[in-house]
Amino acid sequence: MDEENKTQICQLLELPWEDVLIPHVFCHLPLQHIVSLQRVSKQFHSLIQVYLSNCRTFNLPSTGPSVPKEAFCSMLKDNKVLHSLSLQNCSDWVTDTELLPVIGQNQQLQRVDMSGCVWLTRHSLVAVSLSCVHLQHLGLGHCEWVDSLSLFSLADHCVGLQSVDLTACRQLKDDAICYLAKKCLKLRSLSLAVNANVTDESVEEVAKNCRSLEQLDLTGCLRVRNQSIRCVVFYFHFLPSHNLICASTHHKGLCMLCSQDSCRILPEAAVPEGESLPQRDRDEPGTSTEAERRHRC
Repeated sequence: MDEENKTQICQLLELPWEDVLIPHVFCHLPLQHIVSLQRVSKQFHSLIQVYLSNCRTFNLPSTGPSVPKEAFCSMLKDNKVLHSLSLQNCSDWVTDTELLPVIGQNQQLQRVDMSGCVWLTRHSLVAVSLSCVHLQHLGLGHCEWVDSLSLFSLADHCVGLQSVDLTACRQLKDDAICYLAKKCLKLRSLSLAVNANVTDESVEEVAKNCRSLEQLDLTGCLRVRNQSIRCVVFYFHFLPSHNLICASTHHKGLCMLCSQDSCRILPEAAVPEGESLPQRDRDEPGTSTEAERRHRC
């Protein structure tokens, strides 16, 4: 029986590593299981090192155990081909010291999620913007270290961004968000939630410039008023792709802002307590004219 098992293991390792095992076998295994195979034998250790150096995605489930610092550095030290990097399982300890080398040697990154990484600084975001010019998706939720200067750098160098999560980035103000909207015209999803500094100016600039926008999250943006939401609806009316823009805030309930097919109902948009929408915002489907929508915006 032992001889038979030994023969099976040898047959597995004799398969072409980079042509068969890595692309067609390991792609179906969780990263935690792959890494644990290093302890089986020296040959397996060598195989896993080859896999890690050619891995294009580092994305451990957020519900899994936290990745130790030493394991993170060991797994990514030789990798130069990453396309997707998620740091959710490293958010408790990861700093610029561990992240900057990874960013510097992976210039083909298209997706980076740094959400909740409270120990990073603006230097990491600047490094991402300078190194990863092909970046399309960026998560910065609850990263209060994100400031205007680092966002300016991001907008200048990563013009192909399609989704950006700036939830609870409370240092950001209208000037930085407007600059991002003017530079990153391909944005499809943008979250400005939980930021009391966001005003109508930011929302209207996003509506005017980001013509591919599909999702806009304004949850908890207390200074965003009804007028700017009308502006979003107005510009969205002319978009070729008729997708719903979600503009939800801290208020409860729903208000009818536009009755056209492409943008039916939006959650209530920062209407002050005790103030109701004008009657013209409650028209029945088909009654709003283009001139009226233009006037509202």
